[in-house]
Amino acid sequence: MTELNRDITTSVLFIAGVWGFISGQFIISTVLFAGSTVLSNIMPKSTTESL
Repeated sequence: MTELNRDITTSVLFIAGVWGFISGQFIISTVLFAGSTVLSNIMPKSTTESL
């Protein structure tokens, strides 16, 4: 996943989580916040590194 795609996906999940929290859907917003956190902390594997 490219850096731009990852940033966009993280932002969309975060905004959806905030919107879900405001509208009272606490379980859904918790899942969206968790997905946003996990996605933002994943380090992409570099294709130039060799084992």
